[in-house]
Amino acid sequence: MKILGISAFYHDSAAALIDNGEIVAAAQEERFTRKKHDPGFPSNAVAFCLEYGGLSINELDAIVFYDKPLLKFERLLETYYAFAPKGVRSFLTAMPVWIKEKMFLKRLINEELEKLGYDKKKKVKMLFPEHHLSHAASAYYPSPYDKSAILTIDGVGEWATASICLGEGKDISILKELRFPHSLGLLYSAFTYFLGFRVNSGEYKLMGLAPYGNPSSPDIKRYEEIILKDLIDLKEDGSVWLNQEYFDYATGLKMVNEHKWEALFGFKTRRPEDALEAVHCNLGLAIQNITEEAVVRMAKEAKRLTGADYLCMAGGVALNCVSNGKLQKANIFKDIFIQPAAGDAGGALGAAQAAYHIYFGQDRKVTWHADAMRGSYLGPTFSDLDVALTAKKYKAVYTHYENFKDLAQETARVLAEGNVVGWVQGRMEFGPRALGGRSILGDPRNAEMQKKLNLKIKYRESFRPFAPSVLAEDCSDYFDYDGISPYMLLVHPVAESRRKPVPANYGSLDLREKLYFERSDLPSITHIDYSARIQTVHKDTNPRYYDLIDTFKAMTGYAVIVNTSFNVRGEPIVCTPNDAYRCFMRTEMDYLVVGNYIFDKKKQPEWLEKDNWKEEFVLD
Repeated sequence: MKILGISAFYHDSAAALIDNGEIVAAAQEERFTRKKHDPGFPSNAVAFCLEYGGLSINELDAIVFYDKPLLKFERLLETYYAFAPKGVRSFLTAMPVWIKEKMFLKRLINEELEKLGYDKKKKVKMLFPEHHLSHAASAYYPSPYDKSAILTIDGVGEWATASICLGEGKDISILKELRFPHSLGLLYSAFTYFLGFRVNSGEYKLMGLAPYGNPSSPDIKRYEEIILKDLIDLKEDGSVWLNQEYFDYATGLKMVNEHKWEALFGFKTRRPEDALEAVHCNLGLAIQNITEEAVVRMAKEAKRLTGADYLCMAGGVALNCVSNGKLQKANIFKDIFIQPAAGDAGGALGAAQAAYHIYFGQDRKVTWHADAMRGSYLGPTFSDLDVALTAKKYKAVYTHYENFKDLAQETARVLAEGNVVGWVQGRMEFGPRALGGRSILGDPRNAEMQKKLNLKIKYRESFRPFAPSVLAEDCSDYFDYDGISPYMLLVHPVAESRRKPVPANYGSLDLREKLYFERSDLPSITHIDYSARIQTVHKDTNPRYYDLIDTFKAMTGYAVIVNTSFNVRGEPIVCTPNDAYRCFMRTEMDYLVVGNYIFDKKKQPEWLEKDNWKEEFVLD
């Protein structure tokens, strides 16, 4: 049974293909169109999935869209009615789009599929599960558990903003929902907006900013008290009630009432390029603390309702890896599985899986030793011929290696010398994290690496931390964690033995002074609070990446390298060898390794294309 899942028309459009329950392929549309968070119909992603599966679109048993558009339209109408006359501008902006396009989404989807060869006479079944069921399915069905609690938390689907479910065998039962306009995800996005970052893409910046807050500052407690007194009511079960007097997202064109928030917190709404000050960091830490508390409470409620030993998570808030690490440390469950494409892109996969197991009633195959995501390497791959043709196109100079061992040795050598390396190997990752398929790599021992990567390669804010990739069996040698984290979704502390003491006045230093203080023998991956967003690397899912790190370990004694996504600020992660070479040449990256080819920047012809990535990509 072959089922195609689709998510589209909001953000992070994607497609996923399953065959008899097995995940065949999945990819986000942005990687093909080069438009970050592309909301359009995922024609390219669908075409890739079908090609990889060796199918025509008419051979599918079902096509499944990740939410119910008419239920979402009902929520919009009821919300505008409830808040009337407030929200007239937003209503007049939204309604023409709904009436022209989204009200007739099934027809629109059919029209897009016909461009890909779909024959309506074949009558392939089209299904529309609810948004949070798609999230829940994306987490539970690929998990290694035959029974688990399922917690989904995001901004909003149709009505639900969070849900607690029980997954057992092939079935998912929804036990409890939090409903719009009350939403932990929208609360976090509101602070993302107020602190000067882009909603639906800048939330991870807020998470990275929070540790720069001073935990001993009285501002932290004061901000937390303001949030809990004036903005929200945090319930014992983790649900939140949001005071709509302070928020504009329900019917307005902004997330918050800026005038009221500025009066509440005592400073102006930060604009994207404004300097970051202590008040911004402290408020970021306050809302991160409250978010973590809410998630832990929701997880305890999930445990109470289900009695399950294991937890699965999805939804945009499940990408808050600091919160995930705290939840894991709380030991509410024996273990946690988080869908690596936890946001809306993963809804495409979950929709297909929900159709297979719930609608068609097909049983699950569970392997307790591993999840079914294949390391999340579910996208396109490219041959040596593709790389050679890209090199020919740009008259690029390269060295080709017949033996991967030699290529790994050379790559490890240039990393150890302090060079930055673009790394493109195998299938592209599904989800927002680069996991050694489309990555930029560096030496974590190098104290200048974080600054170099942020300012000269990624062209982004200097405070942003970088993640370590560590051989799975060596993880506890470097971090206070002895489990696995293959999808870079857990934050845990750097081991005490590797830390360097900070000065007594450290808490009162400004952001820049804190940023460049060397905190461990792995300075470029140790965040301001001695934490790290860990990726454990496993030989069975990514043997080439594993062997590279193993070679680096033999050379340096360290089984860790820096891993960040292969892109510049505002650009989607690269997909093709062509994308990779263009990004390589437009940055100060030193080497590019694609397949069995190594490109040395010093040997490349002058880059004559008069393009500007700042103009090509909208800054996030």
